[in-house]
Amino acid sequence: MADDDVTSEVTDVLGEPWLARTIPLRPDRVTARTGITPVATLVRRDEPPRRRAVLYVHGFVDYFFHPHVAAALAEHGYDLYALDLRDYGRSIRPGRPPNDITDLGLYSEELDTAVRLLRPRYERLVLLGHSTGGLIAALWADARQGLGLIDALVLNSPWLDLRGSWAQRHVLTPVLDVVGRVAPTAVVARLDPEYGKALHSATGGEWNYDLAWKSSDFPVTAGFIRTVRRGHARVARGLHVDVPVLVLRSDRSGPDKGWHEELVTTDSVLDVEQIAARAPLLGPDVTLATVPGGAHDLALSPAPAREQYLHEVTDFLDRRLPATAAPATAAATARPAPTTTAPPPPPPAAP
Repeated sequence: MADDDVTSEVTDVLGEPWLARTIPLRPDRVTARTGITPVATLVRRDEPPRRRAVLYVHGFVDYFFHPHVAAALAEHGYDLYALDLRDYGRSIRPGRPPNDITDLGLYSEELDTAVRLLRPRYERLVLLGHSTGGLIAALWADARQGLGLIDALVLNSPWLDLRGSWAQRHVLTPVLDVVGRVAPTAVVARLDPEYGKALHSATGGEWNYDLAWKSSDFPVTAGFIRTVRRGHARVARGLHVDVPVLVLRSDRSGPDKGWHEELVTTDSVLDVEQIAARAPLLGPDVTLATVPGGAHDLALSPAPAREQYLHEVTDFLDRRLPATAAPATAAATARPAPTTTAPPPPPPAAP
């Protein structure tokens, strides 16, 4: 996709000084069924550019509403760009099923486009992914190794394995692999609503976000679980991300169903021990950081865990990508990201 296919910026739903631009994407399988082509959305603050940037990728049933993260990064010399993937948040289009995918590799199109727009403008570019976005970011970085497209990868509670019993992980996975292939839109689960309630300001939390875009009402389909489990299997076999990687997690996992007092002071979605076990498989240079009292989205943790998370991220970037670093090479900045989607992950192996 040519850069001139990207729409001009408009004021974002976050209000001034935030801007958003729509990125038209190629027709996909949903287009064949609905006639509606997908889009992605790139969000940024309207301010003089710095020399370095972070590209943020959200998780499942999620979108970007984290200005405080942008503020913390700005203090350390980074502009924050946020990418709402196809069928998420700002990129939801009537007639297309929201928050669903049958091939994680499709997200490479919007990541490639965003990186192609940003890489020539910045001497350093960091990819930051949360939860499912962390899995997507890690697989993308592995597929694009050797191209000099990013300088570091930061993963906030990345979804690297399936939380659950032995039977859920080893017996249910091959069953859903078959169901996801023949009936990808079959609903197999729904999110527990209590974590979202604990976050949102209307139900006692600290954060005000659009419940039409981040809601437990969105279903989990067999096709989605199938492609995520194939991504997990790819991680289990080992990736080769060729830039410094920071993996962050909470210190404990809480129950993932029902209300409990530690919904936002533990990871109430993923297993933090699984995150720690899978982190070394991402590449040769991986740092694991633990945030005591952190929520699943560490950026939405209550203080002081939130500040600790932001400190861990900025300290890692300051150490590994110091401000005195030489500008990116001409070869790296001039080389456009591939515009084809990454190949689908191979069939799952037992995690």
